[in-house]
This record gives sequence, C-alpha cells and structure tokens, in this order.
Amino acid sequence: MPNFTDVTEFILLGLTSHQELQVLFFVVFLLVYIVTLLGNVGMIILINISPRLQSPMYFFLSHFSFVDIWFSSTVTPKMLENLLSEAKTISYVGCLVQCYFFIALGHVEIYILAVMAFDRYMAICHPLLYGSKMSKTACIQLISVPYVYGFSVSLMCTLWTYGLYFCGNFEINHFYCADPPLIKIACGGVHIKEYTMMIIAGINLTYSLSVVLISYTLIVVAVLHMRSADGRKKAFSTCGSHLTTVTIFYGTLIFMYLRRPTEESVEQGKMVAVFYTTVIPMLNPMIYSLRNKDVKEAMNKVITKHFY
Repeated sequence: MPNFTDVTEFILLGLTSHQELQVLFFVVFLLVYIVTLLGNVGMIILINISPRLQSPMYFFLSHFSFVDIWFSSTVTPKMLENLLSEAKTISYVGCLVQCYFFIALGHVEIYILAVMAFDRYMAICHPLLYGSKMSKTACIQLISVPYVYGFSVSLMCTLWTYGLYFCGNFEINHFYCADPPLIKIACGGVHIKEYTMMIIAGINLTYSLSVVLISYTLIVVAVLHMRSADGRKKAFSTCGSHLTTVTIFYGTLIFMYLRRPTEESVEQGKMVAVFYTTVIPMLNPMIYSLRNKDVKEAMNKVITKHFY
C-alpha cells in the first residue's frame, strides 16, 4: 500500500526558477493583468452606456467580458505573488478553491461562446423572428444556463480532485492548481480523476463546439443565398470577432485537456496555459473592438462626447 501523506499545502514551481526571469515575468504579467482588467471593464461599461449596443449580441458579450475578468483573476494574482515570493506555496484548501473556480469559469466561457453563436444564427437566418425570439427574458434564460451548469459541473470535478491522495511529493509543476500536474504527482485516486477529466472535457468541448459549428454552417448557407453583396459583407463582419475568439479559445482548451498527463504534456500545457489564462482574456476586448464596426463607432462617440 502507498504511504499516503496528509496535505496542508503545495509548492507551485511556476514558470521558471531563474530569479532575473521571475522579475521580468512579474512586470510583463502585471501589465497584461492591468490591461485585461481595464479592457474588459471598459467593454462592460461601453455596452451598458451606449444605446447602439443594446442588443442580445452585446448583452452576451458583456457577460463574456465579466467572466474573463474573474477567470484571469482566479490565476494571475497568485502567480504574481509567487513570482516575487521565496515560499511559492498555496494551501490545500486554496488549491481546491482555485481548481473549482478555474473549471467553473472555463465551462461558463465555452457555453457563452455557444450561446453567442446561436444568437448570430438567429439574427442572420431568422431576422424577422429575432426580436421576439431573443427577448430580454429569453436572453436572461440563455445566459443563466452556462453559469448554473458550469458551477455545478465544477463541483463534481473538484470533489474528484479532493479524492486524490499524495505520498510526499507536493511540488506542482505549474503556476496554478491545474488538474493535469495534480494527477501527475498523486499516488491514489488517479485513474478515476484522469478519466473523468478527459470524459467531461471531451463531452463539454464536443457539445459546445457542435453548437458553434452547426450555427455557423447554417449561417454560411444563409449568407451564400443573399443577393446583396453588402448584406453578405455585413453578416460576415458581425461573426468575424466571435469566430476569432472561438478558434483561439477552443484550440488551447483541446491542447490542454484532451491528452493524458505526462511530463511532456504537463510542461507543454504550462506554456499554453500562460496564453489561455492571461493573454486571451486581454485580447478578447481588443478583438471585439478592432473588428466590430458597432463597437468602434460607439467607442468613438463616447470619447468624442466626454473628451471633446
């Protein structure tokens, strides 16, 4: 029988052990985090104060920005603290809490992306029914599903993480409490956690991505049947920002969670996780503001009104 050990805290090995690089990373990721907060808070405020952006698409986008703020805040502050700290530790309870919110918010985000794809399908393929079908009540119901489902699934996943046993190795080869490196250092309860992680990730990624792909397939068919070139251009322009976010987001998730945890995959996943947890939340407001005509016009109007 393995010699199981009671865990009180873990050591997060982080991104590097070189002191000079840790200072550099602290400065870089602090700036990224500040830009993330300012960009997403700015997007939420802009959507709420601009009459031009009072539509279901931007209602869902404001929730996506809201979740991005909390998703990044689940990981980045602790990472910044450990970059300057000698004792790079996280308590066992803190690790479970971080796991819970990270998994919950990740699930909420992928299903908000699916809801946004469905919204574009309704707007482009059924424009006459869009106003009645996508009412305020319907939008609130649609956005409630990702939150309820995400936090419920995360509770089950975190309980399986709680079922892991450890035998003296408490060093997590990561900068936050992620499932793959935790599985790698555990010596009991590994198989059920490993298989449930892959199954749940596979089911949720497949289902949410299917909604996105089916929605956009129907959108493409509808757009190709439009006679007006301007109509086709406008339809595709409203989808471009969302498709860019979907591609980046799902690509990194699939790379991280649909593989068995090995030394190589954990190390590669750590590099991808930097992009996934810090860079993507920073890029999302930029993608939607730079590639969306309505957002750019609303932003210019607000700036003109308040500063000139």
